[in-house]
Amino acid sequence: MNEAIFSQLDFGPLQEFLDNDDITDVSYSNGGQVWLKTLSKGIYQVDRPEINNALMEKLAFQCSNVMGKTFNMAHPLLDAESSELRMNFIHESIATNGIACVIRKTPAKIRLNKKKLIDEGYISLQMHDFLMKCVEGHCNIIVSGETGSGKTELVKYLASHIKENEKIITIEDTLELHLDKIFPHRDIVAMKTNNIASYSDLLEGCMRQNPQWILLSEVRSAEAVMAVRNSISSGHNILSTIHSDKASSVPMRMYALLEGNQDVEQFLRTIYRYVQLAIYVKGYYSSKLGRFQREILEICEFYVDDETNESKINIIYKKTLDGKISINNPTKHLLDYIAIQGVILPEDTFRLNKEEKVGA
Repeated sequence: MNEAIFSQLDFGPLQEFLDNDDITDVSYSNGGQVWLKTLSKGIYQVDRPEINNALMEKLAFQCSNVMGKTFNMAHPLLDAESSELRMNFIHESIATNGIACVIRKTPAKIRLNKKKLIDEGYISLQMHDFLMKCVEGHCNIIVSGETGSGKTELVKYLASHIKENEKIITIEDTLELHLDKIFPHRDIVAMKTNNIASYSDLLEGCMRQNPQWILLSEVRSAEAVMAVRNSISSGHNILSTIHSDKASSVPMRMYALLEGNQDVEQFLRTIYRYVQLAIYVKGYYSSKLGRFQREILEICEFYVDDETNESKINIIYKKTLDGKISINNPTKHLLDYIAIQGVILPEDTFRLNKEEKVGA
């Protein structure tokens, strides 16, 4: 669905939410309830009597008409997408308490910046700079977290630090990254799956474009898992996201999504060998801060031991919700990997030994 079609829609009282950059999602349900998801306050309800079933039905029928689709009892689901907006409607014939709608905003901008990340406690300066070095050193990175935790926003921020002369290809099933619009001067190809071209098809075509980086939308299917595996094993660098409750469980989460009889040890060894880092980001309401907070709670390094051939995890950074922080230096495997790309970090990357001597 292109922008010209969206411009024909009359959003009425919903327009104020679309114009507010702090709002990321608008949910309508239950005969008149309007819920907003925001960057600053999290999820909360607003009272808008003028936003009712009649208005939402009118919007749905406008949408179906300009798209040339049908929205009724026989076709009770309607999806519409532009480059910066995604809408889903459920007809009242199956949503028995009235028509339901979710509007998700995916603006072509990067909401995060270094100052915001540090000032709001999203990440420490030390870990921020370490992650930037890992991107510069061509590490394969997967960002994990729950729905609404800000995984895609973090991937966009990490991607913004990829060197300008390195070609990027994005492969998505729903448009969210918009790096081609954010960086119109760069060598970026944005690809979207559809009923004709699958993840596998796009990945095959993508390889012929000679990218340095492949950015895959959320890993939520066996096909997406295989796309990640094929990308990293062919020597390309990836950034992607996945639903997971901690960074250390990312490889097993990927295996759980697979279909068929893949050998677990062989698959996990491939992931541990070629995915250098996983990051876990969480969004929650902080009573201490009095606002919605997103922050990185875990950074894990994966590697395969050269002597034993065993898959290993090094938890580089971990913060519990009670505020306790533990830090470990990256292993020689990671330091050697990024050194090949010309990024040199000291063995005592986080100066842990120096701190121990000072405190002794």
